Amino acid sequence: MDAAAVVPIAATTRSGAIESVHHGLVVALGADGSVVLSAGDPSTQVYPRSSLKPLQAEAMLDAGLDVTPEQLAVACASHRGQPVHIETVRSLLASVGLTADRLQNTPDWPLDRAAADEVVRAGGARSSLLQNCSGKHAAMLATCVVNGWDVDSYLEPQHPLQVAIDGHIAARTGGVLHTGIDGCGAPTAAVTLEGVARAFAAVAATAGAVYEAMLARPDLVSGEGGDDTTMMRAVPGLMMKGGAEGVLVAALGDGRAVAIKVADGAARAGLPVLLDVLHRLDVDTGAVAPPAIMGHGRPVGETRSLL
Repeated sequence: MDAAAVVPIAATTRSGAIESVHHGLVVALGADGSVVLSAGDPSTQVYPRSSLKPLQAEAMLDAGLDVTPEQLAVACASHRGQPVHIETVRSLLASVGLTADRLQNTPDWPLDRAAADEVVRAGGARSSLLQNCSGKHAAMLATCVVNGWDVDSYLEPQHPLQVAIDGHIAARTGGVLHTGIDGCGAPTAAVTLEGVARAFAAVAATAGAVYEAMLARPDLVSGEGGDDTTMMRAVPGLMMKGGAEGVLVAALGDGRAVAIKVADGAARAGLPVLLDVLHRLDVDTGAVAPPAIMGHGRPVGETRSLL
């Protein structure tokens, strides 16, 4: 990402004074595909990170993946490791005769604090199954089984699975500019911010299996307490997927879409900016408020959009 391309997009206040200013990039598309709002240069290269999961899932469906809507939703997820997530990932693996020991994503605790505490109380440890990307990796393994591809090397960039995913992302976004390794160990594409916004707009507008699965089971895409789940429940027709390091991408069925990258990776800046942009797109977001900035257990400030 080019540091010269970013501009101030959000500010965090504490006790009436600005404490932090977050720079970043924003692009919003109208239903006709035109850019109706931008901040910074939306042609800048970014890593959408987990915001690419719906596109990766589309590529796997094209390659023959056959799953239930619930399993597809968790394939798109950065889940919080709650019981419903773990059960759904297990069912996805079992559908092709595999178990969690074949997962190669980075072992971790559940993102949800209560779920993590329960694992500790039960004497458990970090595992690939509990890590937030296990749904995507389970779907990757299932796609390999369906195609007769090697399941032990599925994370290699040259593997047929990753080549197919990379090609689909390139077609949806206008081109893959670079490929890196995500936190979970899978290859991850760098694309333009506008490119990922246009990709989400296309996924939502075609109302295909990925869009329908995410809307039907938003609880599986993130989980109770997660921004993706909260927003998709509150805004009818909204498909949303966050990514690490301050990325948020959302789209509606009529083609309106928003993509945000916070330059310093601060996740707290994304939701206030998204709510502001959606309001400008005439989307009712009145049921959602960003978390307050806390001081000694009580609200003392906020993070607000500077657009």
